[in-house]
Amino acid sequence: MNVSWEKTETNRGVLTVEVDEKQLGGALDRAFKKVSKNVNVPGFRKGKIPRPIFEKRFGVESLYQDALDILLPEVYPEAVEKADIDPVDQPEIDIDQLEKGKPFIFKAKVMVKPEVKLGEYKGLEIEEKDFLVTQEDIDAELKQMQERQGQLVAVEEGTIEEGDRAILDFEGFVDGEAFEGGKGEQYTLEIGSGQFIPGFEEQLVGLAPGEEKDVTVTFPEEYHAEDLKGKEAVFKVKIHEIKRTELPELDDEFAQDVGEFETFEELKSDVENKLKEQKKNEEESYKRNQLVEKAAENAEVEIPEVMIDREIDQMVSHFEQQLSMQGVNLEQYIQFTGQTKEDIRAQFKEDAGKKTRNDLVLEAISEAENVEVTEEDIEEELKKLAEQMSRELDEIKRLVDMQGGRAQIEGDLKIRKTVDLLVSNSKNAA
Repeated sequence: MNVSWEKTETNRGVLTVEVDEKQLGGALDRAFKKVSKNVNVPGFRKGKIPRPIFEKRFGVESLYQDALDILLPEVYPEAVEKADIDPVDQPEIDIDQLEKGKPFIFKAKVMVKPEVKLGEYKGLEIEEKDFLVTQEDIDAELKQMQERQGQLVAVEEGTIEEGDRAILDFEGFVDGEAFEGGKGEQYTLEIGSGQFIPGFEEQLVGLAPGEEKDVTVTFPEEYHAEDLKGKEAVFKVKIHEIKRTELPELDDEFAQDVGEFETFEELKSDVENKLKEQKKNEEESYKRNQLVEKAAENAEVEIPEVMIDREIDQMVSHFEQQLSMQGVNLEQYIQFTGQTKEDIRAQFKEDAGKKTRNDLVLEAISEAENVEVTEEDIEEELKKLAEQMSRELDEIKRLVDMQGGRAQIEGDLKIRKTVDLLVSNSKNAA
C-alpha cells in the first residue's frame, strides 16, 4: 500500500491511498461470494453461478460497491497509521481508480487533531483565593444536616409557603382549548424549585388544601413547542395537600442521631475538621485548574467544531444521567423548563470548548516534556481502585482488561502527571 498525506488547511488534508490490484482482487472475490448467494440464473442452482458467467451477465462493476464496503474499513485505518495522522471525524472518500486488474486508488479528505503551539506553561502564577473555613460555613453545613433529618408532614391548617410541597391537579388551556402535555393529577410540586413555567409556582403561594385557582402564565418565546411559544395559558389548579419539612432541634440528641457523638459541640468540631479537609482539597483543585487554564490561554490552537460538538454530546449525556437519578428524563426537563435541546447544547458549548482546548494543550505539554506512565503507576492506580470498590485486585484487573480500560487509566495518569508538572514549576510552588 502506498500512502501520501497533503495538508490543505490548518486542520484538514488529503490522504491519497493506492492499494495493489491483488488486494483489490481479494475484495472482489469476497464480494462475489456474498452477492452470488442471492443470484438466480437459469440453468444454475442459486449461489452456484460460475464467476465468468456472472461477470459476463452482470458486469464486474456490479461487485464494486460490495468490494468497497469490504476494503475501505480495512485499508483506511492502516493508511491513517502509516501516514501518522490523527483523524477527529469521518473522512470524505473520493474514488480515483477502481478497475479490476489495476491498483485501487482513493482520496480521503480528513479532519485531523489540531496542532498546538505552546506558550509559557512553566513559572505561572496562581491568583490567591481564600479557602479558610468560616463560622458561616459551619452553620450552613449544620443547616443542611438538619434539613436532611427533617420530616415531611402534612399541613393541617395553613397555606402554601415557599419551600412547601404541594400535591395538586392541573390542566392548561390556550385560547380555551386544552393542550397536549398540560395536564397532571396528584402531582407533587416543590414551590420555588423552578420546575414549571416562570410565574406558575409563585401564584400558588397562599392557597390552602381544597382551594382552586386559575393560574395565568405566558410561555417563553423560546419554548420548545412551536404552537405554544409566547402564548398566554390558563391552568386550572386544585390543591389537594400541603407538605412541609419539620426540622429537628440542633442539640445533643440531634448529634447522637446523626453520628457517634455525645454532644452537639463534638458534632460541630467534627463538621469543622471535615470542612477544613474539604477546603484543602478545593484549594488544590483550584490551583491545578488555574494553572491549566493559564497554560491553555498562552497556547495557540484552532479547534475543529466537530471536537467541541463531541464534547457537548458527552456533557449532555452526563446531564441526562443526573436527571435520571432525580427521576426525570430529558424530555420532561425540556417541557418543565420551556427549553429546547438546542438551548441545552448551547449552554454547554463554552465549557465544552474550554475543556477541549485544555485537553489538547495538556496533551501537547505531555509530549513536549516526555511525560511517561510506568507499569508501576498503573498497578498503583488499580490498587487504589480495588480499595475504593472493596474488590480484589485481580478481579479489578480482569474487569479493566475486559473493558479495554487500561489505555484510559494510562491516559488519565499521564494528564495528572502533566498537571503535577505545572504545579511543581509554578511560582506558587512551595
